[in-house]
Amino acid sequence: MVKIMGIINLTPDSFFEKSRYNYSILESSADIVDVGAVSTRPGAQDVSEEEEWKRLKPFIDNWHSEKQLSIDTTRASIVRKVYNRIGKFIVNDISAGEDDPQMLKVVGELALPYIAMHKRGNPRTMDSLAVTQRPIMQTLCDYFEEFEKKAQNEGITDWILDPGLGFAKTEAQNVEIIENLELLKKFGRPILIGAADKRFTKGNTEYYHRLALEHGADILRVHDVQAANLTYAQYQSDCKKDK
Repeated sequence: MVKIMGIINLTPDSFFEKSRYNYSILESSADIVDVGAVSTRPGAQDVSEEEEWKRLKPFIDNWHSEKQLSIDTTRASIVRKVYNRIGKFIVNDISAGEDDPQMLKVVGELALPYIAMHKRGNPRTMDSLAVTQRPIMQTLCDYFEEFEKKAQNEGITDWILDPGLGFAKTEAQNVEIIENLELLKKFGRPILIGAADKRFTKGNTEYYHRLALEHGADILRVHDVQAANLTYAQYQSDCKKDK
């Protein structure tokens, strides 16, 4: 069963303006609500831990939904603060633990579900760090093989794989990843795809959502929950027709 993850950005500068403070996601049919207080768009500036928590805390203190909650952060200290207030949630870390050496230890200690994403560099440098000298799928497989070892060492048993579309990838590599998601199934983990409104989609997000579903995506991280649900419903209908 594919899950739809709706995005709420508690930021003034996230690349997709309609995702900023988009609390309507809470009333949508999203299975998971992903909340972030730091923009990771290309060129975004650093935000202090204090500012991240200042943005996030009011939302957490008023969290009463039955939906699954995902917190988009690279900081172990933020994970602890959220956990101390609401208990279990999903940690969505675009750095797969590389930006904070305490992250994997804390996630393992608290037994939290974890999303590990592939990237290179930071929002200010990633556009120039795409690796084109070797096949992107081999790069991803090597990266997640190494992450899998780190996760095992820290006792993390529940993790989701995110190939990091748009993060240090060329336009062609983003498409190649979606068309070859089957190669990442060897890890036996749900695969999350975050294609929504990124530059390589050229305004045709739902085409890439459909393509991702055809190649085995398990979670779609989206701005438009209704459109994603329609895409998934059509995909299911077409699959039944083909049987």
